[in-house]
Amino acid sequence: MSLFSAEPVGIAALGLLLGMRHATDADHVVAVTAILSRERRLGAAARIGAVWGLGHTLTVMVVGAAIIIFKLAVPVRLGLAMEFAVALALIALGATAAANLMRSLARKFFGGAEKIEAHAHVHSHRHMHSRDESGGFFVHSHPHVHSAGHAEAEHEHLSLAGEPAQSGFFTSFAATRPLMRSFAVGLVHGLAGSAALALLVLSAIPQPLWAAAYLAVFCVGVIVGMALLTIAIATPFVFAARRFTRLHEALITGSGLLSFGFGLVLAYQIGIVDRLFGAAPLWIPH
Repeated sequence: MSLFSAEPVGIAALGLLLGMRHATDADHVVAVTAILSRERRLGAAARIGAVWGLGHTLTVMVVGAAIIIFKLAVPVRLGLAMEFAVALALIALGATAAANLMRSLARKFFGGAEKIEAHAHVHSHRHMHSRDESGGFFVHSHPHVHSAGHAEAEHEHLSLAGEPAQSGFFTSFAATRPLMRSFAVGLVHGLAGSAALALLVLSAIPQPLWAAAYLAVFCVGVIVGMALLTIAIATPFVFAARRFTRLHEALITGSGLLSFGFGLVLAYQIGIVDRLFGAAPLWIPH
């Protein structure tokens, strides 16, 4: 293959387009939707997509280039394990939404007859008062009780105001520090796809140098494609956040549940159907 022929240009264009297409894979779309669902600006959503692409690129280039250049063999179980990590990341992204749904259902079906003490939230407010004419001060507190519903309303208000809400054992993995989380999830997705992608590229382009160059162009396409995709996905979320608060919260919950359910299905597919935990694992790079 000559550098001055038209063939490298065609391969580069194909790699860019396929990289943009790769960004639309179902597991990628589900992951970034769960991460950007709370964003209220399209610019912030685009950054989330680009940062996801950067994380994806880092592991694809490091692992994929090593496989291409040094002709490394990838054990079947290792390839499946890297893909299983994606399922775990999707489950983690949606864990808070699933936990909140379970608590809501538990309150609906089992919480009606409980005593008020079980639903009470006790706290106190401190006040400073003047003691006497000398100008001294003393502090005392007024303990009082709120119902669980009132406490949850305060909790939700703080969350919507910008403070991350805590959810028992699960902290809101999909609601805090979206750029860092997007980069981490991109790393996991890149790790899962790097081995399969490198093997497929090497089979189509035997020369290691050109195969590595194709991989780099492919990764640029992933970054561009994911940035554009996140803008498209974020548009209804941003619109709902500005005009329809209830709809926005429903979209957030739905995206979290979608991520959680998709992760469970993917984990079953890899762990049971593809026999990651069995005696004879089956891995077909794709």
